[in-house]
Amino acid sequence: MNAFLSLGRWIYPLPFAVFGLMHFMSAQVMADYVVPSYMPVKIVWVFLSGAGLIAAAVSMYIGKYDKLATTLLAIFLLLLVLMVHLPGAMAGGEGAQNATSMLLKDLGLAGAAMLYATHVAKDRSIIG
Repeated sequence: MNAFLSLGRWIYPLPFAVFGLMHFMSAQVMADYVVPSYMPVKIVWVFLSGAGLIAAAVSMYIGKYDKLATTLLAIFLLLLVLMVHLPGAMAGGEGAQNATSMLLKDLGLAGAAMLYATHVAKDRSIIG
């Protein structure tokens, strides 16, 4: 059973690598529909977050700076919940259900990143 459960260490980073690549493949679409209107230079935020997601996934896979990476990943996901998904969920209308499901997904992923940083991360050289 432990062998099966240890696969989570290899499965968990995969969506972040894919999401990061998606940020680069459809940057303009994400800039138009995901980045809040009050943020300047939207495309830069898309590229920065995509690079951060890929860096977090790589860090988790190689086990170098993985505690720092998952801590920053959790912060990023919680900011995404607060700045993007929560306003959409509270706005009501036809997009509220989608925003709520994205809010819950990213909230769960943030919680998992915190658990990873606490219990799985190997490199504690930056954050003890």
